[in-house]
Amino acid sequence: MWNFLEAKLIFFPTRAEEEWLAPPNERVQEVELTASAGSRINTWWCPTKEWEPAHGATLYCHGNAGNLSHRANSITRWQQQMGQAVLIFDYPGYGKSTGKPSELGCYSAAAAAHDWLTQMQRVPAERVLLYGGSLGGAVAIELASRGPYRALVLVSTFTSIPDMAREHYPLLPVRWLIRNRFENLAKIGKCRKPLFIAHGTADSLIPFAHGERLFAAASEPKLFFPMQGYDHNHAPGPEFYRALSEFLAAAESGTLS
Repeated sequence: MWNFLEAKLIFFPTRAEEEWLAPPNERVQEVELTASAGSRINTWWCPTKEWEPAHGATLYCHGNAGNLSHRANSITRWQQQMGQAVLIFDYPGYGKSTGKPSELGCYSAAAAAHDWLTQMQRVPAERVLLYGGSLGGAVAIELASRGPYRALVLVSTFTSIPDMAREHYPLLPVRWLIRNRFENLAKIGKCRKPLFIAHGTADSLIPFAHGERLFAAASEPKLFFPMQGYDHNHAPGPEFYRALSEFLAAAESGTLS
């Protein structure tokens, strides 16, 4: 019973038959992958015009609600502001992906998407920018702790699910019952490439302090970007993309002060 309730507290998938939105442009390719756990993982490959593998790409790990099609506007903004090709994927049980949501299932889906980018599209691993929003931040951190990548971008991410449970249910012993743990704080120190963390100061779901704690535990080079007055589901504004672009340029040129 608790495992069922736990899944309901963490994962809020929308199946494709419930709601599915159109791709952001005609260049989007729908690609189906197979994760190590056996689930069929649905993805959108969203290249930019005249894209080549040497240009790199962003692996986009979305949050815990909806499905990848709900991020069409986010993909458009990312491409307009960052000029990057994007591969976005759904976790098991989301959208058109099969299986049931779980921590290991999310990691398996991300690994399959990363393998497709680096092996099938021949993007050098060092040119893959890992983006994670909310729950997706945990998925991106897991990838970053295991292999090479260009940089890690986290938006509105938590320290761990047990920490979230303790804050939202302080009178219940849920911290010790949770199986899907997403221990981001314990892993962030293993992520050795440039790190950009953004968090809304008015986040009513994941407290601002979670972003601060992740940042404090992380290695250099890193930058913390407070989004003033932003709540959890507010889309990052132009100042976010400007700060991120400047940080990446400085970190990669060795001029970061």
